[in-house]
Amino acid sequence: MRTQTKRAVSAVVGNGIAGRIVACAVVVWVIAVGTVTEGLGGEPTARPRLPRDKLLVYRGPDGAPREARTTDDWGKRRAEILDGMQRVMGRLPGREKLVPLDVKVDEEVDCGGYVRRLISYASEPGSRVPAYLLIPKQALEKDATPAAAVLCLHGTDNVIGHGTVVGLGKRPNRQYASELAERGYVTLAPNYPLLAKYQPDIRALGWESGTLKAVWDNMRGLDLLESLPYVKPGGFGVIGHSLGGHNAVYTSVFDDRVRAVVSSCGLDSYLDYYGGKVDNWHPERGWCQTRYMLKLADYRGRLEQIPFDFHEMVGALAPRHVLIIAPLGDTNFRHESVDRIAAAAREVFQLYGHPDRLRVEHPDCPHDFPPQMRETAYNLFDAVLKQGIGG
Repeated sequence: MRTQTKRAVSAVVGNGIAGRIVACAVVVWVIAVGTVTEGLGGEPTARPRLPRDKLLVYRGPDGAPREARTTDDWGKRRAEILDGMQRVMGRLPGREKLVPLDVKVDEEVDCGGYVRRLISYASEPGSRVPAYLLIPKQALEKDATPAAAVLCLHGTDNVIGHGTVVGLGKRPNRQYASELAERGYVTLAPNYPLLAKYQPDIRALGWESGTLKAVWDNMRGLDLLESLPYVKPGGFGVIGHSLGGHNAVYTSVFDDRVRAVVSSCGLDSYLDYYGGKVDNWHPERGWCQTRYMLKLADYRGRLEQIPFDFHEMVGALAPRHVLIIAPLGDTNFRHESVDRIAAAAREVFQLYGHPDRLRVEHPDCPHDFPPQMRETAYNLFDAVLKQGIGG
């Protein structure tokens, strides 16, 4: 049911219904998601976790594992993965979080081939998200063809945050939002919660994790892109490095409007994170920080019981286009672990008949996003979002 509901809603969104404000379209979409979420139920009964590295297994009506032979079978496993994510992250909200986007422009800068606007938008009652919106000048011309759009998610930076991806600050190889704008894409770069100047009180706002708050902010960012008359309808790209890399995956699992996902230096298995050292699983350390998922600290000493992992989340992106960049010298996330994740997830892509849509690259560099890998990412967006290959 979940797959059918989301596909139907995605089809409506992709048609870009003229004259309708985005809030109305989003209400329909969130009702659909809310129905699915409620259908998953509250806290599940205790039962053995399905294997993270064998994705073509689902739980039958009797609770016993069964082989997934069809995409409908896989849909049952996918629903359990989303349930596991929400047991840790908190439940994806419904209509109570929807407000008009109320976009405000605080600054506009002429950057040559595009304009850069510092904006904010309302993602929920009591919370405004700061973001950069980059618009190619050609897209603003009268009768111009709408431009493809990409959500650009930044890495960890507690000084300028989202400014890193628009070419501000001193970090090299992070300016993918501005480079994509130069290639003709509309790009949106929201700030991650609890970094730099964006400090929402996530507990007061009702969030159980910074991760899900970021996902919601990003989804509302896609709503914003959908509302712009100069943005091409029919789906978006998402790109991110490090923090932005896993943020891209989390967001794309929950939002089918994303057609192409690029994650640079953003993941390995929770079991492999810094060798599984127990010190990294205390509250406010590693994945257990408030801005991530504090509840993961409950799994210290029993990481194998975390009810979801990147094997499953990457598999849940099938059959969309996914590029994972895992440098050989990355000491944050191990490339060997990424290969195991991809091997498990590729079986799902194969089930859909598209094993080639999951691609892993291993540049010989440290925790970085070098030019040749960014070019590979941009070429993927060109093929999927501009040329419509494998849409």
